[in-house]
Amino acid sequence: MAEKVENLKELELEYPCDWEYRLIVLKGTNITQIIENIVDKREFSLVTSKNSKNGKYESFSLKLLVHNDEDRKTLYETFKRAQEIKFVL
Repeated sequence: MAEKVENLKELELEYPCDWEYRLIVLKGTNITQIIENIVDKREFSLVTSKNSKNGKYESFSLKLLVHNDEDRKTLYETFKRAQEIKFVL
């Protein structure tokens, strides 16, 4: 059988725009300080989203202005590399 391959389109955004990242960290982590260190003086909004079933992890919704595609992807990679951040969406 032939395998169906879908074309993946590049995300088309008009920059600058607000972008939302979902960050998952161990409960009790000072996520605000970590974000401030990464985004420097940018304004951001951080809202608690969910706790894991066993209460070990917390999920946060982080919104901030991204200036271009490279900026958006660089922030994503920086959040991923942060030792305290367990998962980034």
